[in-house]
Amino acid sequence: MNLHEQQRFDYLYQQHLTNLTLQGKRPATIDGYSRAIRRITAYFDRCPDTLSTADLKRYFADLIASHSWSTVKLDRNGLQFFYTHVLNKSWEWLSIVKPPQVNRLPDILTPDEVARLISQTQQLRYQVCFLTLYSMGLRLGEALSLQAGDVDAALMQVHIRDAKGGKDRLVPLPERTLLALRYYWRTHRHPQLLFPGKENQPDACMDRGGVQKTMKLVLAQCNIHKTISPHSLRHSYATHLLEQGLDLRSVQTLLGHHSLNTTARYTRLTAITRKNTAEAINQLTNGLALHWECGV
Repeated sequence: MNLHEQQRFDYLYQQHLTNLTLQGKRPATIDGYSRAIRRITAYFDRCPDTLSTADLKRYFADLIASHSWSTVKLDRNGLQFFYTHVLNKSWEWLSIVKPPQVNRLPDILTPDEVARLISQTQQLRYQVCFLTLYSMGLRLGEALSLQAGDVDAALMQVHIRDAKGGKDRLVPLPERTLLALRYYWRTHRHPQLLFPGKENQPDACMDRGGVQKTMKLVLAQCNIHKTISPHSLRHSYATHLLEQGLDLRSVQTLLGHHSLNTTARYTRLTAITRKNTAEAINQLTNGLALHWECGV
């Protein structure tokens, strides 16, 4: 781009950031939508307000060939926002860019496999992290960002803050998980975080990559060959609660799903009856055949 085009791009890009902020978009959304503008600008080396429909179609055809559909959708939404709210133009052809329709079910672990995973994990911090993910159905980011003040031992619940979609929720805290969290906290005594980073990063949360890598290694040691990630413990939690008879609406609330349809996919894996929520969760966690010595 020449100097004039660069100046115009800088102005439009700043307007894009301002409008995203004014609409109350979350930081992750702002980052993704702004990255979409930078990516297409670098691709053509032109300010995006000069691109034709043919240019845009060519760009997305190449993007589909080189990136995941999650990236394609993020760029599509970011560029649509840019055209609508910065350029004040409609971009009707965007309906052409659609991911293939898939309806996959996630792999889940059995309760016995969950117990083996936790029991054979050598490092206490990862043992407690895996138990926390499973026994409260948390996303990895939700677990790693937990603070001591989020745990209400009197009411036996945990306050999950600023979760997906900017929503808070309260989840029941199993007694076994509380004991494990207390024991692990005494090993580091961080004034805020339950899962702090290493000593050279005391104010950061535990590294996500370390959790993922450790789980992969332990799964191999356990001879479990399913496609499993830390998020799979959340799927397993939901499925096992349904198998214990907890109703679908309660599971939706526990997981923080906006739509019941999202939760309903677990009904394809199990039958549903009704039971008391707190009793079902404590029974689920207490039933794990764990073999680890942590004094809890």
